[in-house]
Amino acid sequence: MDTPRIRLSPAEVRGRAACMCDHGDVCSSFAPGHALHLIQSRLAAATTTGWADALVVHADRGTGEILLHTLDGEELTLWNAGGASLEVEPGQPVALHTRWDVLAVGTLRYNVARV
Repeated sequence: MDTPRIRLSPAEVRGRAACMCDHGDVCSSFAPGHALHLIQSRLAAATTTGWADALVVHADRGTGEILLHTLDGEELTLWNAGGASLEVEPGQPVALHTRWDVLAVGTLRYNVARV
């Protein structure tokens, strides 16, 4: 006896997907601001011309947002679900890869989303 299969369209499945960080666990998504993908990390490391030095102005540990001022005078607000805002302090120097959206805090790397 065959049981009928329920087929969901890809749009329905994507609409229901939620990252595990929404539930207090490690990010299960590689979307902007979530987990850093290995390829994203390697591309940022391989393209050295994309890095911009910046200083942390403010880090909101509750929302995960970080306000930066680049040395070129640009003001950027970034968001990360993986705890980047817990690793930075106002006045701390960081680097942002502007093409691949990778934030470097010392030896740590984070996937960030621009807000």
